[in-house]
Amino acid sequence: MASLLSSAAASHETLPDSFVFPADERPPASSAAVELPVIDLSAPRDEVRRAVLDAGKELGFFQVVNHGVPEAAMRGMDAACEEFFALPAEHKAAFYSEDASKPNRLFSGSVYRAGGGERYWRDCLRLACSAFPVDDATRNAWPDKPRRIREVVERFLVATRALGMELLRLLCEGVGLRPDYFAGELSGGDVIVNVNHYPPCPDPARTLGLPPHCDRNLITLLRQGDVPGLQVAYRGGDWIDVRPVPGAFVVNFGHQLEARLRQSFSDNACDIATNGLLKSVEHRAIPDATRPRTSVATFIMPTEDCLVAPAEELVAAAGEGPRYRAVTFRDFMEVYKAVGARRESVEKAFKI
Repeated sequence: MASLLSSAAASHETLPDSFVFPADERPPASSAAVELPVIDLSAPRDEVRRAVLDAGKELGFFQVVNHGVPEAAMRGMDAACEEFFALPAEHKAAFYSEDASKPNRLFSGSVYRAGGGERYWRDCLRLACSAFPVDDATRNAWPDKPRRIREVVERFLVATRALGMELLRLLCEGVGLRPDYFAGELSGGDVIVNVNHYPPCPDPARTLGLPPHCDRNLITLLRQGDVPGLQVAYRGGDWIDVRPVPGAFVVNFGHQLEARLRQSFSDNACDIATNGLLKSVEHRAIPDATRPRTSVATFIMPTEDCLVAPAEELVAAAGEGPRYRAVTFRDFMEVYKAVGARRESVEKAFKI
């Protein structure tokens, strides 16, 4: 517990050396004025579907508004998360764990060592849900403070999962798969909520809140909050800042979606069949010098026994064999943890 950056006893007057990354591992964001597409999901369906596909082709990330997640659910989640990290240490102690195998826990990047020994400027509350509708066993595994946090998390999680499934249906329609292709075991694993808290940092230019990585799951929906800090990899190795949009969710695709919809093809064939868009794009997080930043990410996962493999319909349409070997999601996760979350490392590990 003493390692929590958000602890009231923590002093952040200077940045400890253990948080400092080499300059070549923290290149600054590009000065280019690049904005993520903002898609209004209340527009006609054909228009929305095309906008999602175009946004994926351009940047691999986009933001959605008028998405159906109630304003009260979003505001309630924001408030509960801020209250949680402000709780006295004794109210959070029972939930703190450095055991990464625990589905529900509070932990800190201050004790997580990267390959070079650096640490990340982040505390995280991770919550998992494996049953819909949410059952008592799931609910009771979440923190019980602050008041009503379990009710608030459930409402938010159910609504964001529904949004994720609707976006997956839109993608299926766009690439020629049946609309329910991602139902069942492909999206039937745990839904994970990561509440990432980045306290004000005395020297944010020399550290990272999260390293460059691609998500391991199917699709991610991020409520970024009002303080910027998310950065997305752009052409030529640049990084672009993601400007917060009030009420929006930032959406990106994970490795599992790419494995299903892109890895079936050679590069040229993929460009023809899917417009070259369905890929998992690297991103990272940086802290702010004066303001705390809290973001909430919802991850939709396959089941552990689900086979990670290209969609057979797309393999047949392309007339080529798969370029990546098929593995269960459980085995994928073992490799993902072993090689790291960088895109190049994961691709190399599974290439045939």
